[in-house]
Amino acid sequence: MEYIIISLLILNLIILLILVLRKNNNSDLMEKLGHFEANINKEIGEFKFGFSQDLFNDFNKLNDSIENKLNHINDKVNERLDQNFERSNKTFMHVLERLTKIDEAQKKIDSLSGEIVSLQSVLTDKKTRGTFGEVNLEYILNNAFGSSQNGIYETQHKFKNGLIVDALLYAPSPLGTIAIDSKFPLENYQKMTDLNKSKEERLAREKLFIQDVKKHILDISEKYIIPGETGDEAIMFLPAEAIFAEINAYHPELINLAYQKKVWICGPTTLISTLSIISMILKNMERDKYAKIIQEELNLLSIEFTRYKERWDKLSRCVKQVNQSIDDLHITSEKIQKKFTQISDGKVASLKENN
Repeated sequence: MEYIIISLLILNLIILLILVLRKNNNSDLMEKLGHFEANINKEIGEFKFGFSQDLFNDFNKLNDSIENKLNHINDKVNERLDQNFERSNKTFMHVLERLTKIDEAQKKIDSLSGEIVSLQSVLTDKKTRGTFGEVNLEYILNNAFGSSQNGIYETQHKFKNGLIVDALLYAPSPLGTIAIDSKFPLENYQKMTDLNKSKEERLAREKLFIQDVKKHILDISEKYIIPGETGDEAIMFLPAEAIFAEINAYHPELINLAYQKKVWICGPTTLISTLSIISMILKNMERDKYAKIIQEELNLLSIEFTRYKERWDKLSRCVKQVNQSIDDLHITSEKIQKKFTQISDGKVASLKENN
């Protein structure tokens, strides 16, 4: 760029000189300056052409470089977009899957809520509650001991006095026979724990709930602890864990009364634990009984083995004696065979002559 400016300055200077020389009528110098001007114009023209060509090439190179960069950026952007689209698609599918599971869970919750409402409607009736408790008790007994036909327990047992207990457990000593009766004091408990009711009404219902539980404890103690038929204790089964927890947490007077009357209060979990322990004791007793039988059989087998050993020793001596006799017979047979051989070879006469 500086070269162009300098050339233009020189050209202007030459033009200025030509104008001066024309005024002075110096034709030779004017001709030389004309040639110099032509050369300068030619060089400037060539320089412009080369410069424009270089500028065009540089522009093309720059354009190609920019285009490559833009293509590279475009590829990167497309790659990122594809990756983000794939992630978004996976996330969307995951969300759809979760929504499907949530929808299924919602259906199950709706079904369960319907079953709960149905169960609540069933449990509002006292007779139905009693049946529910009996069925739950029998289910727990069946899980702990198997079928009632194995003789460990009996459902709906009738005593000599005509009373019927929900279950009678034939536990090992020192527990003995234990009566288990199911009780379900639900009505007053529900109203006692209903926060929508007033505090006074809830307190009144709490007193009624305590009276219900006391009555159940006394009834079980009087009816199902029978000398000569049962042990000196019984179990009151509460089918609801919430009621069992309420009594143990907030009503120690009921626990003390049950302890005095030898009536043990059990919820589903504690009853399962108690029956599991009894089942383990029964299995250990059964194992001990078979272990005693096995010990007796081993003692008898030891006697037989001693007798077997004596007889084997006697037989061994006899066999040894027979083997000795066989050896003696073998020696005698060898001698006889030798004699027969000598006779057959004609050596008997020579033996006599020698004698």
